[in-house]
Amino acid sequence: MADVMRLRVITPEKSFYEGEATMVELTTSEGNIGVYPRHIPLTAVIAPGVLKIHEASETKEATLMSGFLTIEPEEITILAEVCEWPEEIDVKRAEEAKIRAERRLADHGAEIDVVRAEVALKRAMVRLEIVGK
Repeated sequence: MADVMRLRVITPEKSFYEGEATMVELTTSEGNIGVYPRHIPLTAVIAPGVLKIHEASETKEATLMSGFLTIEPEEITILAEVCEWPEEIDVKRAEEAKIRAERRLADHGAEIDVVRAEVALKRAMVRLEIVGK
């Protein structure tokens, strides 16, 4: 039997995922990370990206927008602001959000919050990436 670790993904609305994984991949503020069982303890800030959950027989993907990650040798806990399965994503809304963010960034106006627009663009792009757009 393959080594497994417990994975919990919790959002403000619900327990998004609880199960066993052979590997977990996600994006942190420091870059992409892959976690196997018996990883050294670590705490990290989550950046928008795709969460890949490798189970014994399949790999599941979800969007993971922001939050915190704690890794212990036998357990990973993700406290996420937003986490969505591909079928939960409103593609039209994500496309519209991408267009709005791109327009804001192209505007270069003094009243534009560039960081906020960049984060909105990244979130929209992650959503579109996971649904294959």
